[in-house]
Amino acid sequence: MTQLFAHVPREFFWLFGSLVALLAIASGVGWLLARRATDAKAASVANLVERINAWWVMVGILAVAFLTGSTTTLVLFALASFFALREFITLTPSRPGDHLPLFLSFFVIIPAQYSLIGTQQYGLFAIFIPVYAFLLLPSIAAMRSDIEDFLSRSAKQQWGLMVTVYCLSHAPALLMLPLPGDRNALLLFYLLLVVQMSDVMQYVFGKLFGRTKIAPAVSPSKTVAGFVGGGFAATAIGGAMWWITPFTPLQSAAISAIIVVMGFLGGLTLSAVKRSLGAKDWGVMIEGHGGMLDRTDSICFAAPVFFHVVRFFYT
Repeated sequence: MTQLFAHVPREFFWLFGSLVALLAIASGVGWLLARRATDAKAASVANLVERINAWWVMVGILAVAFLTGSTTTLVLFALASFFALREFITLTPSRPGDHLPLFLSFFVIIPAQYSLIGTQQYGLFAIFIPVYAFLLLPSIAAMRSDIEDFLSRSAKQQWGLMVTVYCLSHAPALLMLPLPGDRNALLLFYLLLVVQMSDVMQYVFGKLFGRTKIAPAVSPSKTVAGFVGGGFAATAIGGAMWWITPFTPLQSAAISAIIVVMGFLGGLTLSAVKRSLGAKDWGVMIEGHGGMLDRTDSICFAAPVFFHVVRFFYT
């Protein structure tokens, strides 16, 4: 058993154990609230319990990915990109002329992008979608002679591909960086934990103290108190985790603040997109959390910035 998990840093087990303990406490609190909830608060408590249960599933999946190595992690993120892109395309109208470009997006571009990460081809990974897919896919669509609303359709497909595949793939791309001490998996864990803690803390602070809404028409649940209080809490958590990173405590707090801000902007921007499409959630894949893109929207914006900060300053 020790040899099986020899590639996993010891710090991971401490972090994972702490996270399981926190989820156990949260489950206990949810159970108590459910027993004592009045009819007026029953819906809110039920939503909280659904979120906690979904977290158990997601943490379990992530644990299996980390423990079984980089290949499983890449497959996991490739599937996340697949389902997130499917949700995006489902909400954006398409026509017969889009079928071949969409087929290539799902079954050629996604596998190719993650294969480039697995083979550590950073140069091609960085330009494959923004250059080659960007030029090729609309060209193929144009050859189908379906010109109705062509620019809008192509822009939506390109934007969906950039966000759900290119941007999201920067999270597992952390595994290809030449970092000292083999801390790549820990940095990926760090990114995901700070992003998700930011979402959770902003939700909690917003529910407890939120009065002034930041963008009511876009995301009614995002408040100034939620963003400031939750952001500071997530930044403090990230700063306290400096010991699993190549950062100093102050650098870790600063980088966590960057992750928090980019994650917030990702959630807000993609909320604006789905509201413009007349949808409340991107999907119903994860009970209590909406769709895959509802869970990864913050990561999509935070991951590329975090990746390039680490690559520029620490490799």
